[in-house]
Amino acid sequence: MKLNALLVVALLISGSIAAWGLIDSQGLGTLAASIVSKQFDSRGWFIMLVASGLLFVAIFLAASPYGSIRLGPDDAKPEFSTPTWIAMLFAAGMGVGLLFYGAAEPLTHFSVLRTHMGDPSAAGFALFVTYLNWGFHAWAIYGVVGLVIAYFAFRRGGTLLLSAPLTDVYGHASWSRALAWLFDLLSIVAIAVGLAGSLAMGVFQIQSGLAGVIGVTDPSSLTIPVFVAMCVAFFIPLRRDLGDGMSKLSNFAMLIAIGLMLFLLLFGPTSYIMNSIVSGFGRYVFNVLPAGFSTAEFFDRDVVGWFQDWTLNYMIWWLAWSPFVGIFIARISRGRTIREFLVGVIIAPTLFSIFWFGVFGGVGFFNALRGDAALLDAAKTNIDGTTFVLLQGFSLNAVTQIATVLAAFLFVVTSVVSAGFTLAMIGSGGDDNPSPAIRTLWGAVLGALGLAMVFVNDVGLVRSIIAVSALAFIFIVPILVICLLRALRKEP
Repeated sequence: MKLNALLVVALLISGSIAAWGLIDSQGLGTLAASIVSKQFDSRGWFIMLVASGLLFVAIFLAASPYGSIRLGPDDAKPEFSTPTWIAMLFAAGMGVGLLFYGAAEPLTHFSVLRTHMGDPSAAGFALFVTYLNWGFHAWAIYGVVGLVIAYFAFRRGGTLLLSAPLTDVYGHASWSRALAWLFDLLSIVAIAVGLAGSLAMGVFQIQSGLAGVIGVTDPSSLTIPVFVAMCVAFFIPLRRDLGDGMSKLSNFAMLIAIGLMLFLLLFGPTSYIMNSIVSGFGRYVFNVLPAGFSTAEFFDRDVVGWFQDWTLNYMIWWLAWSPFVGIFIARISRGRTIREFLVGVIIAPTLFSIFWFGVFGGVGFFNALRGDAALLDAAKTNIDGTTFVLLQGFSLNAVTQIATVLAAFLFVVTSVVSAGFTLAMIGSGGDDNPSPAIRTLWGAVLGALGLAMVFVNDVGLVRSIIAVSALAFIFIVPILVICLLRALRKEP
């Protein structure tokens, strides 16, 4: 196992955060929430400006002559067929978040908004806000970061690292090398903390679902067994080269998720759900661009807090995941044109998200607007178990709950394995096949970070910890875009 300064420093920082969380989890979470709140109060406008700016950059590049440039030599061909490539995109950046927030997020927004407007309007706007948080802006962040990585790796012959654009455009001066090193370090920390947060949320949801299936009254009694099972499941493949097997497991989890969505659509209030999807899609498409510049500037503190806790937190969350997801998307996109890349990465997953939340949110609104408060209460008091409360209203609920638990488990495990490989690769200077020892070491760090997040035992605080790790990317990503645009200007 070869150690270098980047790997050592990254392990020390990540390990220190894990140790702090294990010793004083509430202290870590509370400090993170305080830092994030201050940053959101002072720089919320800039976060939304960056997210919307990336969407406009993506639109410009896809529509411009630059869109015909290939990510690789001019004669390069895509490695994967378009259907296979799009299917792989669905597994990136999604997963356990869809299962966790499918019904909980629209209903949470509805509970806030109904105090300011009528219930029907609140339901429509709640769905719109959910689409805003998971749609074009999210995938524009992933897409543009992935495009930068792919362009400099395959077109310019660099590495799949955030440092490659900086050294390619500005050379190897001492300042550019130092900044490039810092970019790689911050990307490692953001990936590690972001994945650990997702691991914790996966544990929260799985223990809630499993408790309902086996009849345990206290889901927290299952926390440690579920966490240990996850660790065992991701440590084994980290020791072996099972990338293809992990891909198959991730695709299997995605098939389970799609099956759940179709089950709810077909056996639920189908016409009602489709009406909500169609009207929600239209509302989103015609309002998404101006909404990307909203900052809740003239509302009371409750509304501002809701906006910060959700939309601003999501934009930071996507930035935290962008190095990891960007590298994954870049690796499977060699040979595609910039236009193909951006259209596929941004539009296809957004349409899936619209359909997903339209189905789960539609079922939730169908019940809530008819006086059934069970789902609303679950979203307020037990957000981890909202999806399972929803499934209990359908036939075969035992089967669907087990399927949800299995899908969440597989999503988390495959994400942690992929992250372990990615962290080892970045820490090894771009090595496509880092040693099993380094991969295992990162698996241990991710496990420790995940356990610290579990001890925090508060989804809001977990999201704040993730946000702190990614605040620097508000400034890093625009620099990467500048590098890309400067390089594109030199293209013949």
